[in-house]
Amino acid sequence: MTRFLVVLTDVRPLDGIWRNERTSPERRRQVVGASSREAADRIAGAFMALGMVRAGRQRVKVIAVGRRPRAAEHLN
Repeated sequence: MTRFLVVLTDVRPLDGIWRNERTSPERRRQVVGASSREAADRIAGAFMALGMVRAGRQRVKVIAVGRRPRAAEHLN
């Protein structure tokens, strides 16, 4: 079963040409778990109504975590 995280982060200034979330992730303000994509989208929509998000100072991310369906290996 795939779970989802809804993450509210601060937008940081661009350091050079690229942003790399793996080497220097944005600071998290709030993290909420959801059991379905629909629930995650509703939570993200509520976060997007915040003034700091609307002003571009914070960002909302929906991240799928957990198990992914494997490709059928036995069909080869």
